[in-house]
Amino acid sequence: MIVTRTPLRVSFVGGGSDLPAYLEQGNMGAVVSAAIDRYVYITVGKHWRPGIFRVSYSRTETVNHPRKIEHELVRESLRFMDIHAGLEITSVAEVPGRGTGLGSSSSYTVGLLHALTKLKNKPNTSPKWLAWAACQVEIDLVGKPIGRQDQYAAAFGGFNYIRFENNKVDVEPIMISQETLQALNNRLLLLYTGFKRYDDGILKEQNKNLSRKEKPVEETRKMVGLTCQAREALENGKLDDFGCIMGEAWECKRNLSKGITNPRIDELYEMAIDAGALGGKLCGAGGGGFLVFYVPSKRLGKQVFNQLGLRKIMVNYGVPGTACILDDREKRNG
Repeated sequence: MIVTRTPLRVSFVGGGSDLPAYLEQGNMGAVVSAAIDRYVYITVGKHWRPGIFRVSYSRTETVNHPRKIEHELVRESLRFMDIHAGLEITSVAEVPGRGTGLGSSSSYTVGLLHALTKLKNKPNTSPKWLAWAACQVEIDLVGKPIGRQDQYAAAFGGFNYIRFENNKVDVEPIMISQETLQALNNRLLLLYTGFKRYDDGILKEQNKNLSRKEKPVEETRKMVGLTCQAREALENGKLDDFGCIMGEAWECKRNLSKGITNPRIDELYEMAIDAGALGGKLCGAGGGGFLVFYVPSKRLGKQVFNQLGLRKIMVNYGVPGTACILDDREKRNG
């Protein structure tokens, strides 16, 4: 049996600048994001019947060929890895599944590919390769209209400035001190709105807007500029500046597609700002999921929390990327 643990992520500034429609115009994209200590766990083991595949997630599938698996990420990952022998694959996530804005689908894909590479004894599987492979599965094989930030955040972990060109991704760790990181952990407030959204429609419209309209391209370029400012603020320990930059970036992002925000999200955001938050954003593509706010003190954080009345999720930022936490095959074979 093999078990992998892969972190989710929070993207603070620049989300959407990794979309194909933006990069294909020759633009450079960038995001500032951090892996968090909420995880997707994937378990892979041989099925006792060699030709049977059993996949357990929110439902359970039992089929006699990989192409019959309805879970598209599992089906295409097995195809990508050229696996035909029967397997049992299970998954557990520490937050609700799709639609939360924390990159859970990409964390699932990275974690599954990590487990499958262990199963095939593939040597020297680097975070860069796992992120690239997850992009191949999600974007090229499944056909999701997504960018590439989530796969790299899940594979590499840490607190990063991730730069995108049309056919290239560079992950640059942000040099943030432990003192600054601890202060940031105390001042970021992650709240669950209680309603999910599904990215595909929002992202398809965003891609369309980026390819046809100049205003979304201008707003996205502005966000990319703000990523540099956010990185500098973090490295210099200017956390209040970082919080304000988050707010500026959200004002840009909310104009990229009509589905990114809605009246309820706008209301919650304004309530948080009125209660003392310096800035914030909705995580992920938009429409629901988690809100993250920067508050300059614990007192104001409690005030924002009480005002909004949403569920608070305590997390640490900048944790390591995907890891294999169990591989007992050698012990069993011995």
